[in-house]
Amino acid sequence: MVYRIHFTAQDLTRTHVATAPMPMVELTEAARALQGRNQPARLDAWRREAIPRLSPQTRLALALAPQIGVAPDFFCPLMAGPPDQVLEHVRATPGRKIAADVNSMAQRWPVPSWTRRLADDAELRDDLLEGWHQLYTHLLEPHWASINDLHAADRTVRARQMLTGGVEHLLAQANPRWMRWNPPVLEIRTVMKEAVYDLHLEGRGLLLVPSTFLTTSSSVNVEGVAQPVVTYPAGQHHPLPSLMALTPKPADAKAPTAVTALLGRTRAAVLSTIAEHPGCGTREIARRVGIAPASASEHTTVLREAGLVHTARHRNTALHSPTHLGTALLNAPPPTPAPTHRLSAAS
Repeated sequence: MVYRIHFTAQDLTRTHVATAPMPMVELTEAARALQGRNQPARLDAWRREAIPRLSPQTRLALALAPQIGVAPDFFCPLMAGPPDQVLEHVRATPGRKIAADVNSMAQRWPVPSWTRRLADDAELRDDLLEGWHQLYTHLLEPHWASINDLHAADRTVRARQMLTGGVEHLLAQANPRWMRWNPPVLEIRTVMKEAVYDLHLEGRGLLLVPSTFLTTSSSVNVEGVAQPVVTYPAGQHHPLPSLMALTPKPADAKAPTAVTALLGRTRAAVLSTIAEHPGCGTREIARRVGIAPASASEHTTVLREAGLVHTARHRNTALHSPTHLGTALLNAPPPTPAPTHRLSAAS
């Protein structure tokens, strides 16, 4: 399919890049990438780690996120924010909405026969939603900080493109292999069967969303959104970080084991994030660690009361930095085992 997106001058002024990853966009693309074999150097280790963990519930969810094709709308709300909050939004989807979205999907793409029972089978719907949640846990959660970093790096590149050549330069460079800027039309090729679809923005502009897991073309979403969304592969200008973003890491790689044991995994991750990004705000901490802002605020309060971080306020934003004690705790060498003394026969 080829999308021909028609811009006016007003559309160009309203076109921008998303400020943070959209968790369910990434999860949908991750579910598709899991079922494919492309980009083996970047994705095969991630696939090998995830596939043995799949449960019957996750396989239900994967059946509705095929490698090539459409997925039901409720799977992929176009929302930024902490993944746990967006997942709760998905979990709260009414049964009638789930059934309606799957029926709409069935009109465009083959679906399993069990989907006919979704309208009346609450247990089946619960299994489907649980499978989607489990896929997030296995596919995205261990890598969410890296996904945020790759998104931020890509956004920096796009900002530079806008400064040097304006929005038109950004549109031309976002994904040159699949997107072509032919003023005033942005032409986007996709892997779907050939057809041409004309989209007139009519002053709404376009939201560009870089995605870690989108591995082929760009995708276009116009359903149920105030502003059309185009998703494109992130990290094309940073091949090495993109290659390493999904490399499996040992548990607690960011914080020493002793610190994790002392503070708990999440609080240790918060302290490590503050040390790596001094002056970061509470929402940035939440985004990098993959927790809710309220949870990040609670952890920074405890760390501040323990003398491990210092908080300064700029207008309505709390900015956190490590104290000397916090830095020393993270940099402390692991404890040396006490020597063992053996009694000799002459003792």
